[in-house]
Amino acid sequence: MLLLSKIVVVLVAVFHIYILWFEMFAWETRGPKVFRNFSKDLFPKTKAMAANQGLYNGFLAAGLIWSLLIQDTAWSKNVALFFLGCVAVAGLYGAYTADKKILFVQAVPAIIGIVLVMLI
Repeated sequence: MLLLSKIVVVLVAVFHIYILWFEMFAWETRGPKVFRNFSKDLFPKTKAMAANQGLYNGFLAAGLIWSLLIQDTAWSKNVALFFLGCVAVAGLYGAYTADKKILFVQAVPAIIGIVLVMLI
């Protein structure tokens, strides 16, 4: 169970590193391909906002990675739960306000991670 929980934490962290890259560095190139329902002229105008969101996703990934490096089991578990909780809340909010797909790509993996970490 410990190994499985760590794998899920790594996967959630890697996904948020991807979001960091996408929103900070590929917003104007990949953004229009991913968000086809937005007009293309929106992406240059929202580049700074997207980069800011990407930075926050990077903080989530950093926290999850940090949780894996902590030697004390209780602290590692608490830090992982905190950051997985942040990801889950962000995913639920994103699914409610932006796109239902966010529920499955962000919130559900984080909730699975929470359950697995709690079982340790």
